[in-house]
Amino acid sequence: MSAKKGVRKARVKQSIWTPANVVTLVRVAFMPVWLLVAEFARTNEMLNAGTSIAWASFILYTLIALTDKLDGYLARSRQEVTTFGKFLDPIADKLCVTCAMLYLLELDLVPSWAVLVILAREFLVSGLRMVVASEGTVIAASNLGKWKTATTMLAIGGYLFSVTIPFGAFAAVVQMASHVLMAAAIVLTAWSGIDYLIKSWPSVAGAR
Repeated sequence: MSAKKGVRKARVKQSIWTPANVVTLVRVAFMPVWLLVAEFARTNEMLNAGTSIAWASFILYTLIALTDKLDGYLARSRQEVTTFGKFLDPIADKLCVTCAMLYLLELDLVPSWAVLVILAREFLVSGLRMVVASEGTVIAASNLGKWKTATTMLAIGGYLFSVTIPFGAFAAVVQMASHVLMAAAIVLTAWSGIDYLIKSWPSVAGAR
């Protein structure tokens, strides 16, 4: 009887439907919803700064971004870190950042080169992860990646907030703060990409 209970417990621990993974899936599912709301606010001429739809876009993205911390907390506190979660969480983060950066590019709030740096880093790290995994090497996640994601999402939130308020001195200050945060995010993006390349280089150089 005890052996059967042990098997059942093992099966429960291997389930992908943990609260943390559900939160991550919700984050992925709501990104297209956010994009629809944001595009509606951008294209409708009657929806100027300070309107309810623009505020809804800002609030929805803020909630989506906050789930990045929630799923990690749930996984660690409940000791339910799964392979599926390790696979899905970075994808959710990339989707959250990429969609928002492309939207901000449409609004002419961020330059195209900033989007290029962020996307290039994601392609680089994704490729390196595949090579490293094929070599059976595990590279521990660094805090640089977490700081990069948090700073980028904070900058994006600042930009979205700036378009919800009437243009003026306060909006200009918010946009300037967002520019500073985005500059810091780009530095962290490049730094974390180089750091991952250095750590994975022995596996890359030795790969056949």
